[in-house]
Amino acid sequence: MSRIETNSALTFITGKDAALEDSIETMQTKLKSVGFDIEEASWLNPVPNVWSVHIRDKDCPLCFTNGKGASKKAALASALGEFFERLSCNYFWADFYLGKKNAQSDFVHYPNEKWFNLTDDNSLPAGMLDDYLRQHYNPQNELTARHLVDFNSGNEKRGICALPFTRQDNQETVYIPMNIVANLYVSNGMSAGNTRTEARVQALSELFERSVKNKIIADGISLPEIPAKVIASYPSIKASIDKLEAEGFPIYSYDASLGGKYPVICVVLLNPTNGTCFASFGAHPKFEVAFERTVTELLQGRSLKDLDVFYPPTFDNDDVADHHNLETHFIDSAGLISWDLFKKKADYEFVHWNSEGSSPDEFDALMAAFDDIDQPVYIADYEHLNVYSCRILAPGLSEIYPVEDLVWRNNTGGNKLRKLMFKLSKNWFDQKQASKVLDYLDAQDYSEQERVFELIGLAFEAGNPWKTLRVGELRCLLSITLGELEEAQEWAQWTLDYGQSTLSPARMRFYDCLSQALQLELDENRKRKQYLNVFERMYSAELVQQVFDLIDLKQPNNGLSPINYKLEGQALHQKLLQAYDKLQKAKAAHAAKTHKL
Repeated sequence: MSRIETNSALTFITGKDAALEDSIETMQTKLKSVGFDIEEASWLNPVPNVWSVHIRDKDCPLCFTNGKGASKKAALASALGEFFERLSCNYFWADFYLGKKNAQSDFVHYPNEKWFNLTDDNSLPAGMLDDYLRQHYNPQNELTARHLVDFNSGNEKRGICALPFTRQDNQETVYIPMNIVANLYVSNGMSAGNTRTEARVQALSELFERSVKNKIIADGISLPEIPAKVIASYPSIKASIDKLEAEGFPIYSYDASLGGKYPVICVVLLNPTNGTCFASFGAHPKFEVAFERTVTELLQGRSLKDLDVFYPPTFDNDDVADHHNLETHFIDSAGLISWDLFKKKADYEFVHWNSEGSSPDEFDALMAAFDDIDQPVYIADYEHLNVYSCRILAPGLSEIYPVEDLVWRNNTGGNKLRKLMFKLSKNWFDQKQASKVLDYLDAQDYSEQERVFELIGLAFEAGNPWKTLRVGELRCLLSITLGELEEAQEWAQWTLDYGQSTLSPARMRFYDCLSQALQLELDENRKRKQYLNVFERMYSAELVQQVFDLIDLKQPNNGLSPINYKLEGQALHQKLLQAYDKLQKAKAAHAAKTHKL
């Protein structure tokens, strides 16, 4: 079968179980039926046969995805498929608080979820996880029940919310806490497709892609180049590569299968103008599909002028193998890679691997590859939006973040911080509450660079001071309330230094004025009234009054709007919740229909 076949105005591409036109029309119709109005916000076509598109919901722009493909239709189908996978797996809301209403509703995440009460001794409840997973997630017996309260509901009284997954080697149903899924796997292993097996093939391919990618990058593996004659057998892919080469970007195309074991391709773009490079990986049981995905991924959401923001290769393989670098590769593939990747003598021989057959055959081939390495696979299928979607976990292989994070960096810590911040927001001069927040920041060992809105799971519009509030800045405001003005001044200066590229001009001006005012206040040899006139001319009388009222604990106006459990005044977060309501109704309707059947 050729890469693209056209029949009666329908376009079929390898690896998909339906025509692109049918997929697009079906998905667009189903999204509208649920209440999502999708717009195509931007398109890019930087080189031949490489398209990418950014789509979003008109009512809630935080619900957005990007798609890529060798044609405009393929890219749109890709973006719509990703939109469905993120709807089906609740991923658009993974980092946000769902509010009291959802936390207390019949179900928070899915109708088939199961809640486990917290134990008196804080041990993991019985009936949750299987023996393999208990050992994997809790090897040192440090994981407790309270670690596993989910971030989205924050409902500790209700207990631990766990989702049913089917372990593939024995077909047993295993309940895995939503907290574990969200903390360790994020978006890895999610997919949607025209059929169940197509969706599963894409998700399993993604797991191999990211696992193999990490191994290659971390170990500095030298890969075999794909021979020119093999590249020439895929003319549309070759045309894309040739155009990039002609634009001055040398391209290396590698077989990343590690000797034919895994269906992965790697393509590296060099930028001689600034000595940087960018590595793209793609996977699929069919060599051609994996190769095309890797090339289109290289330019997804990027024009040719956006290819100067990466890093040079390095000989320091310790930096390359650092976990933070591997996380960067997961987020946007912009991390460091080793010069060893390009060594002339490869660590493996080239294999022109390929899996023949339909998506069920591809699924069987991928599962066999997991069986070969004794890797258990857990699958949750979702059809409540009338589209086949799934989330697949391969514990021990597909984690994006280390298992230790469940104990030391669990997002459930944000639940208590959220409660503390809601109370503090009522009165920023409440010294008892400010002290509690400060103690909790110390106990959790949050980095000063972390953004508070992410820690507590609230959405704010750009320009809102909450959007840029970091832990260091919060420490400044808390120190003022507690009368620790030297600490406050140090954190005010930290905020100015760190916020050069993140704070708005108005916010920078506020902290500039605050820093100067604190320095003046701490100087025993200078009197405030001697400098008020020049301060007012420099910063404005209104801002100077605001700053000294803060220092004197007269008026707690620090520029941050009130926040509370009702999420009043938070228009963007309310849009998120309204979008989630649409999804919850679809889940409930599907569950009722399925139960009747």
